Amino acid sequence: MSVLQLLLYVLFLTVLSAWSATGHLAMRADLTHVDSARGFTKHNLLRRMAARTRVRVDKRWSPPRSRSGAVATVTASASRDEDNPNSEYLMHFGVGTPRPQRVSLSLDTSSDLIWTQCACAVCFDQPFPALDTSASGTQRGVSCFDPVCKRGGLPFSGCTLKDNLCFYAYSYPGNSVTTGKIYEDTFTFQARGDEVSVPSLRFGCGMYNKGTFESGIAGFGRGPMSLPSQLKVGRFSHCFTTIGDSRTSPVFLGTAPDNLEVQATGPVQSTPFAPSPEGLNSSLYYLSLKGVTVGKTRLPFNASAFALRGDGSGGTTIDSGTAITTFPRAVFEALQDEFVKQVPLPAFDLFINDTELLCFNTSSSKQKLPAVPKLIFHLEGADWDLPEKNYVLPYDEDFGSGLCVVISSSGESDVTIIGNFQQQNMHMEYDLESNKLRFVPARCDKL
Repeated sequence: MSVLQLLLYVLFLTVLSAWSATGHLAMRADLTHVDSARGFTKHNLLRRMAARTRVRVDKRWSPPRSRSGAVATVTASASRDEDNPNSEYLMHFGVGTPRPQRVSLSLDTSSDLIWTQCACAVCFDQPFPALDTSASGTQRGVSCFDPVCKRGGLPFSGCTLKDNLCFYAYSYPGNSVTTGKIYEDTFTFQARGDEVSVPSLRFGCGMYNKGTFESGIAGFGRGPMSLPSQLKVGRFSHCFTTIGDSRTSPVFLGTAPDNLEVQATGPVQSTPFAPSPEGLNSSLYYLSLKGVTVGKTRLPFNASAFALRGDGSGGTTIDSGTAITTFPRAVFEALQDEFVKQVPLPAFDLFINDTELLCFNTSSSKQKLPAVPKLIFHLEGADWDLPEKNYVLPYDEDFGSGLCVVISSSGESDVTIIGNFQQQNMHMEYDLESNKLRFVPARCDKL
């Protein structure tokens, strides 16, 4: 047996070991948060999350209201590095053979395309070399006559003049864009000493890119170009560890560790995905949110405030790529008012690049801090009682101490987005076959 034959045989066994007896792919990869172990204070983490969220949601923002009563206003600016909507939890794996090249792509459940920078003509800076497709023995450019080029869910695609390869353009919030050619190659995933290689996965080779990313995006939407769709898995799940923590977060494709009760700290709940205008190939995962409760008070809004309208506006989505949960302005203001009523501390509004957050000053409090009221999202078939750490962020800085309610407004866009701060230490399973989201509080660092 030649060396080449031996390498191909080893690769075949590696791929085969990733498949269960039922023929479904089962694999794990590790994620790190973009702010992980970088020494940021909690107040700085909040500023960075708020700035990224501001750019991620719809640009149509209504002017913040003027509060009456004893509520102060504080405005904070964010640096260009903070104003980055496109990096949250990063997925690390290799592309190509025989030596996989490193990529770090932001896991995004609101888009489909997998892409990374390569063959750069115009590119942003990244912390390691861009992908060199010529160094891989298994790469192949995808023809523009391939069905994926016309029916793969790409918003813009066509033929390159020289080689008839599939050309694409894909845009993101914050005027970020990637354009390039569609390639296919072997992806190699490593986690906890295990290695799984999957051949012939298609991705964008970004040649003209604008924005601030680590090296690209791993789309986890329902369209045909997303990673779950290409792997043909019936479900995937992620369990985000605490933001800013040095510990990695697991993502499971095709399986979870035995079941969702492993390392669970509460009951498993489920809610069906709501219908989307694009059907089952939608890039977004819509949910049916029926209402919101603060403490013992249910806010005066029914399901229509959170529902998707006929013109495509509104709606409630769950998104790994948005940091902070956002509500339509009317809902957000009612939520703020209820917290102010129930928390006996001086309140103030914190503005970070037009992202508004409600905070409370605890510097002058000499007694034990009062209890923070519960926050519950009423979904169809499930009441998501959020752990306090998933919506309250205390800070203690040289300039003072306080705590902030990590919920913001989507302004005039009227969209509701459940962000990843609210998903910390929650095992979230996207059951694509049953069209349900299952979730449970869990010790994510133990999975």
